[in-house]
Formats: sequence, structure tokens, C-alpha cells
Amino acid sequence: MKYKVFILAAILLSMVMQAQQLENTALQINSAENLLKSNNKLVVGGYGEVHYNQPISNDLYQNGILDVHRMVVLFGYNFTPKTKFVSEIEYEHVNEVYIEQAFVQHQLTKSLHFRAGLLLIPMGIVNEYHEPTSFFGVERPTIDNKLSPTTWREIGFGVAGNSIATSLRYQAYLVNGFSSFTNETPMLNGKDGLRNGRQKGMESFITSPNIAARIEYYGMGSVVIGASAYVGQTQSTMYHNLEKDDQQAVLRADSSRTGIAMAGLDMRFSNKALQAKAQFYYTAISNTEAYNTFTQTNGKANDLGSAMMGYYIEFAYNVFRHIPGLDQSLSPFIRYEKFDTHFETEGVLHQNAAYNNHNVVVGLQYYPVNGVVFKADMQWTKTKAADHFNKVLNAGVGIMF
Repeated sequence: MKYKVFILAAILLSMVMQAQQLENTALQINSAENLLKSNNKLVVGGYGEVHYNQPISNDLYQNGILDVHRMVVLFGYNFTPKTKFVSEIEYEHVNEVYIEQAFVQHQLTKSLHFRAGLLLIPMGIVNEYHEPTSFFGVERPTIDNKLSPTTWREIGFGVAGNSIATSLRYQAYLVNGFSSFTNETPMLNGKDGLRNGRQKGMESFITSPNIAARIEYYGMGSVVIGASAYVGQTQSTMYHNLEKDDQQAVLRADSSRTGIAMAGLDMRFSNKALQAKAQFYYTAISNTEAYNTFTQTNGKANDLGSAMMGYYIEFAYNVFRHIPGLDQSLSPFIRYEKFDTHFETEGVLHQNAAYNNHNVVVGLQYYPVNGVVFKADMQWTKTKAADHFNKVLNAGVGIMF
């Protein structure tokens, strides 16, 4: 574990040292921040993406999938210059509707705001900057699906701010946590990690609140360095109407929960042509031995790991940058990902090699105008348990306004 952290840290440090003298272009703005910056009373925005995913096999015919993956409309309202509302309504796969954000922001000082409502958890890069024009690849990085389950949001409150004097952006929230046991159904496992535990503000229940925080430093020219943390307990419906004096029932309820401590480090670099990103996650999950035993199905124990780890490194280069007068972008890119949802296991549970993954994505992105992107890439995926790569050809179009 330690040598992998050192390798990633060395890569981050070398990229920072090379970029310190360049202009500051790495600080992104997402669609919600665009709404908050507007001075109009009613503000409208949106983003969306349409995808084509085609598995490729030498031995099998396989159907491709065409999907309106998501269309999102954002509505904001400025009650006063200091008090604002942001909402994000998402339609996924044509037939699913979600509220992705819905919060009120009130300015406390010039560099500090109070927020309350349905909030994005500030973990890593993509959970907040998830619009299709803001990341490379048709699909979001895999670790932002498996380890930090984008798009991850919960109801809560806290503060967010930006100190220009110190080049720091910061957020800290008290939020509801993942569901680990809902109405006799276990929500967490080794294959999907924490993803199925997202409550998304849908009649969510709470046993105890969790803490989420993030800080970014953007005072080194073209580099932004971020650190994220999430700490707390999962939630379980077994505590509802539970008598505190019933020790046996309390012990059973305790077995339906786990503790979570997630940490993330990330770096974004951007000059006039070259872009690079690196991201690392480590999640420690406690009480997994008791949880796996309690949530067994048909006599077979669950397989939630006691630690998950993952990282990726990505490079892109805008080959149109050197053409005078051309206000467009054409960027080939490459991303390498490694993640393991069984990085550590507890008790009798053995590490499952099928949960140890390597991904390589090579692709091309064309931006004809700001806010529109055409994408194509090839993805190779291999688990430690397999002797070959699975290949998928992806293509798509995305917009943001």
C-alpha cells in the first residue's frame, strides 16, 4: 500500500514542479457555480450526453447500446445578492428522474457561505465536476463510479468558501450517510462497494450524521491540488423503534452498520495545450466481518471488503492549440486506472481477484465551440482473475450551458 502512495505522490510532485510558472487555467467551474455567479433573478442552465457503447469480442457477436444517458436542467433563483437557490433536475436513460442538487446558499462573509439542502459530497474531482464537457472519455473514470460513487449527494448543511488571498477553496458539511441495511435488504457488497448505499435524498433515513470536507489550493499557476475526506457511520433501518435496553437487538442492529473513513488526493494541471489529472482514493471500512455475517444470503456470507483503493493518471493534448485563429479544441488523451474494492478484507473473507481491476482508455475529444463536445474512445479492462482484456468502443456527444 505505502509504495503505491509514494509513487503517486512522486508523479504529482514532478508535475507540480514543472507547472509552477505557467498561467492559472486549471481551476474549473461547474454548472452550479455558473448559476451562483449570475446576477439575474432567475437563472437557467443545463447539460446532457448521448452515448454509444459497443463491446468488442473475437468470439462473440454483441449488441451495442445507444442511450440518452442523461439530460439535466438547472434552475437557480437569486433572492438577494447574498441569498441564492440552486437546483439540478436529472433525467437518466429517458425514464428515470432524480434531483441531483437542491440547496440554498447564504453569504456569511466575503469568503464564506452557508449551504443547506441536497448537496454534492465534495469528494475528488468528478463528483462535483461531472458535466460531460469537463472530463475526458465518454464515460466518467471508473474509480468515480466504484470508489467515490458519482454522482454522490445527500441532504445536509455546512459551509463553502474561497479565500483569494490564500488561494484556497474549502467546503465542510454535516450530511446523511450511506444506507447499509434498508428494510431487511443489505445495500453494500464487494462488487459494487458503497454505490448502492447512496440515499440521494429520496425519503432517506438517518441513524447518525457524517462529515464531508474538501480543500483545494490553486496558488501554483496551472496546478490545482485537492484533498477530500469523508468520515462516519452507515445508516440502518434496524434502529427504528429499537428499545435501547434490549441489548441483543442493539447488537444485531450494530451488525447492520459499518464505519467509513474515505480519503482522496487529486491534482489538475492545465496550460495552453497540455492537460493532466491524477487522483487517488483510499477507503477504510470497519465492522465488515460482523456485517458480512449478518447480511448473509442463503447461508452464504456477504463479501464487503474492509478497504478499497484506486487511482488514475490522465494526459491530454490539444493539437489545435498551435493553429492561429482557430478557437476550437481537438485533444487525444490517455488514462490509466487501477482500483480494488477488495484491497483489504477482514476475518475469513479472502480477497477476490475479480475485484482487482486495471483500465486503459485511449480516445479523442473535439470541442467545436465552448459547451459542445464530441467524444470517442477505446477502453480495455482487465481483472487480476482474468487472462485477457475486455474491450469496449465508446462514442458520444455532450453539451453544457
